[in-house]
Amino acid sequence: MAIRQLPPNLINRIAAGEVVERPASVVKELVENAIDAGAARIDVTVTGGGLSLIRVADDGAGMAAEDLALAVERHATSKLAGDNLSHILSLGFRGEALPSIGAVARLAITSRAENAKDAHTIAVDGGRKAPLKPAARAGGTDVEVRDLFYATPARLKFMKSERAEAAAISDAVKRLALAHPEIAFSLSTGERTTLRLEACPPGLLDHALARLGRIMGAEFVQDALPVSAERGTMRVEGFAGLPTLHRPNGMQLYLVVNGRPVRDKLLAGTVRAAYGDLVPRGRYPMLALFLDVPPEEVDVNVHPAKTELRFRDANAMRSLLIGAIREALSAAGHRATESLSQEALQRMAPPSVGSSAQAPVPSYRSHTRPRDVGFAERSQAPLAEVSVPSADMRGAATEEETATDFPLGAARAQVQDTFIIAETDDALVIVDQHAAHERLVYERLKRAFANGGIARQMLLIPEVVELDADAAQALLAASDALERLGLVIETFGPSAIAVREVPGLLGTCDVKGLLAELASTLLEAEDGEAGRLLAERLDYVLSTMACHGSVRAGRRLSPEEMNALLRGMEETPFSGQCNHGRPTYVELKLTDIDKLFDRR
Repeated sequence: MAIRQLPPNLINRIAAGEVVERPASVVKELVENAIDAGAARIDVTVTGGGLSLIRVADDGAGMAAEDLALAVERHATSKLAGDNLSHILSLGFRGEALPSIGAVARLAITSRAENAKDAHTIAVDGGRKAPLKPAARAGGTDVEVRDLFYATPARLKFMKSERAEAAAISDAVKRLALAHPEIAFSLSTGERTTLRLEACPPGLLDHALARLGRIMGAEFVQDALPVSAERGTMRVEGFAGLPTLHRPNGMQLYLVVNGRPVRDKLLAGTVRAAYGDLVPRGRYPMLALFLDVPPEEVDVNVHPAKTELRFRDANAMRSLLIGAIREALSAAGHRATESLSQEALQRMAPPSVGSSAQAPVPSYRSHTRPRDVGFAERSQAPLAEVSVPSADMRGAATEEETATDFPLGAARAQVQDTFIIAETDDALVIVDQHAAHERLVYERLKRAFANGGIARQMLLIPEVVELDADAAQALLAASDALERLGLVIETFGPSAIAVREVPGLLGTCDVKGLLAELASTLLEAEDGEAGRLLAERLDYVLSTMACHGSVRAGRRLSPEEMNALLRGMEETPFSGQCNHGRPTYVELKLTDIDKLFDRR
C-alpha cells in the first residue's frame, strides 16, 4: 500500500486515543483549561459515568468569538507565548484536547470574554465543525460533551461500569481541587452534588488542611504532620500522614508539582523510600505534598496525559523530599494514629439490642498450668491487682510508677505476658511489648552503626547453629561484613556455624532464627557480592537483628522494666510502629471507655 497523508478528522481521532482515554481524561483536560483561564469557581456535572454528559462551567477569562473559533482547531493554544517548551507555566499547552474531544463526541462550547458585549457558542459533532452562533451567558465558559465515543464505537467496549467511570472522574476532580485550594469546586452526578468545596484563603499550611480533610477524610486531618523544606530553588510544603495511617493502594498519595497533580513513579517511589519500614509491606501512606520547582528544571512534556515528569536534577529532588518527610515523621516521636483507638473501641462495643451477632468466644493460648485471664502473677515486685491502684498503693509506689503525666503514662499491669497496660491522666495505654522493644533496639542499632560501629559482647559458650551447607557457606562468605554489624561467626563443620560474639544491644537473642533469616537473604547474592548485598540492605539486616534480639511475647517484665520500656518509647523516634509497620500501642481515652459503660 502506498503512503498517504491522513485526513484531519482521522488524525484527530487517532490523537484522541492518547488524550481522551476515558471520561475522567475529558474532565481533567476541561478543568485544567478552566484553571488556566483564571477561574475562581469551577462546576462539573456528569451523567452516565461521563459517557452521556460532561459539563464544565467556570467564571474565568472566557474567549472572544475569533478565539473560540480557533480553540477547536488542532494545535491552537493561547498558553505558549513563544516556541520555548522549557518554561511552561500553565497546565495545558499542546492545543490537542478540544479538537480530540470533538472528534469522538458531540462538543459544544459557550464563552464570553471579559468586558465583551456578547457570548458566542460553537459546536463540533464527530469532527464536523459548525459555524459560530450568538449565545447568552455571563463571563466565563461552559463546555458540554455529550455521547462520548459515539464516533468511535469500538472504544465504548473498553469502558468500565458507570460507577467505576464516575469514581475515576471524582478522583480527577479531587486531585485538581487539592492542587488548587484557592478555587471553589463542585461535582454533581445527575441530580446529586457529591462534592462541594469552597475556596480556601491563601496559606497552604495554615488553611489548606480543611480542604484536605474533605478530600482525604477526617482521620487524615487528625494524623497529618506538617512538612516544609527547601533546597536551592526547590521547595516542598504539605502534610504527611503518620506511618500507622496507611491504605492498601497508592490512591491517597497526592503529589502536586507546580500546581499540576501527578502520578509520577519517581516521586511515588521517593515517598515510599522516605517512609521505609515504618509502613507495612504492601501498604501505602497517606500524604499531600506540593513541590515548587523552577519551570526550566522540570519537563512536563514526556507523557500524553502530563501526569509523569522528568526532573533535571532528580537526585536533589529525591533528597529534598526524603529529608522533609523523615524530619516530619521523626518530630512526631512515638505518636500513633488516633483511628487505632476508635477501631479498638468499636470492636469492644457490645452488640446493639436485637442484634443477631453473638458475643465472641475468648480464645486463649495454651499454658502448662491454669491461669487467670488478666494480670500476671509476678516473682518480682508485684503490680497492683487492679488497673487503678488505691490511694495507699499509690503512696507506696515509686515516683516513676505513678507518673501518669508522662505521654505514655505509668505501667499498671502486664496481660498474658505480652501487653503492658499503662495509665495516663486521661487515657489507658495498651503496649505490645515485643513490637515496641523491637523498634527501640532497631533505632539503637542504626545509631550505633552510624556512629562508628556496633559494640559486641562475647558469648561465654559459643552457640553452635546447624544449617544446610549452602546457608552456612553464604554466612561464612559474608563473615567480615557481619563482624562490622556486631556478629562474629566461624565454621564448625560442613553445615554448622559457631557464633562467638553478638551485638551488645541484643543481649540474649534468638541466634538460630537470626542466622537462618540472614542466610536466606545472603543466598540471593552473586559470588563475591555478599558484602555489597548486606550494605544495600543494611536497614533490613539491622531490623532482622532487632526482631530476634528484642523482648518476646510471653516474657514477664518487672514494673521497672515496663516503665523503662515506656520511657524509651517516648524518647525514640518512630516508636509508634514496629520495624514491620505494625502499631506498637493503642491509646483509649477514658471518656471513650466511659461511653462503653453508658456512663456518659
